[in-house]
Amino acid sequence: MKKLLSLLMALAMTLSLAACGGSDDTATDDTADQAETETGSETGEVASGVEDGVLTIAMECAYAPYNWTQSDDSNGAVPIKDSTEYANGYDVMMAKKICEANGWELEVVRTDWDSLVPGVQSGIYDAVIAGQSMTADRMEQVDFAGPYYYASIVCVTKADSPYANAQGISDLSGGTCTAQIATIWYDSMLPQIEGAQIQTAAETAPAMLMALETGTVDFICTDMPTAMGAVAAYPDMKILDFSDSDDNFVADEGDINIGVSVMKSNTVLKDAIDSVLSTMTVDDFNAMMDEAIAIQPLSEG
Repeated sequence: MKKLLSLLMALAMTLSLAACGGSDDTATDDTADQAETETGSETGEVASGVEDGVLTIAMECAYAPYNWTQSDDSNGAVPIKDSTEYANGYDVMMAKKICEANGWELEVVRTDWDSLVPGVQSGIYDAVIAGQSMTADRMEQVDFAGPYYYASIVCVTKADSPYANAQGISDLSGGTCTAQIATIWYDSMLPQIEGAQIQTAAETAPAMLMALETGTVDFICTDMPTAMGAVAAYPDMKILDFSDSDDNFVADEGDINIGVSVMKSNTVLKDAIDSVLSTMTVDDFNAMMDEAIAIQPLSEG
C-alpha cells in the first residue's frame, strides 16, 4: 500500500510539473507574438519608431554648425540622453521643427560618426539628423528623407597660406591635406587633387579643423556650412570655393544633398519627415543655417 501511495504521489507531481511547463510555453509564445506585432515583423512591415510619440535621433554633437555640445539650454538647446549636457545646431533646429509639426517629443542621442548608419539600421534610434550626404552607398543601407540642406564642396586653408589664392583644385597640388574620416570629402574629393599629399583622416570635424589651425596640414576639404562655421570660429582661416570654376571637384548630386536617414522601408517615418521638409525652400534652409552659425559657441571666441 505504501508503495502504491508513493507511486501515485510521484505521478501527480509529474503531471503538475508538466502542466506548469505547458503554461510557461504558452506565455512565452504569447509574448513572442506580441513582440512580433509591436515590431511589425509578423506582417513584414517596419515599425515607424515614433509609436510612443518620441522621435529618437542620433548625431555626433561635435560637428558645428550642424550640431554641437554645450553646457546649458541656451539658444534652444535640448538635453542629450544619458548626459548632463545639451545639443544644439542646425540639425537640432530642424529636428525640433519636424517634431513640432508631427506632435512628437524629441530625444537626442550622442554617438560617433561611424555608428550612425549601423544604429539606425538596428533600430537603436529612429533617425539620423547629422549632416549626412545622401550618397549612393548610404542609400543602399538606409532610406533618406529630404534633402534638408544643399552643401557644396569647398576647401579651407589659412589666410596666409601659399594656397590662399588658389583658383582651382589643380592649384592645390603638392599641399598636405586631410578631411573627416568616412566622408565623401576624404574618400572622393581629396583624391581628385592631383599631387595632393593626403594625410590620415581626422576622426571628427573639430580634429580636422585643429589639424589646419596647428599647421599639420595646408588645407582641408569639407562642405560649405562646415567651412562657414570654421571661419566664424577661426578668423585666420579662408574658404576656397571653386564652384564658379571649371577646375572644381566633380561631385554627384547625392554628395551635396544632406538628408535624414531612417531604417530601410520605414515609409511612415520618412513620409512624415518629408511632409515637413517639402514645405521649406532653399532660402529657409540657408536662413536657419545662418542662425546656427551665429550661435555656435566658438563663433563668440
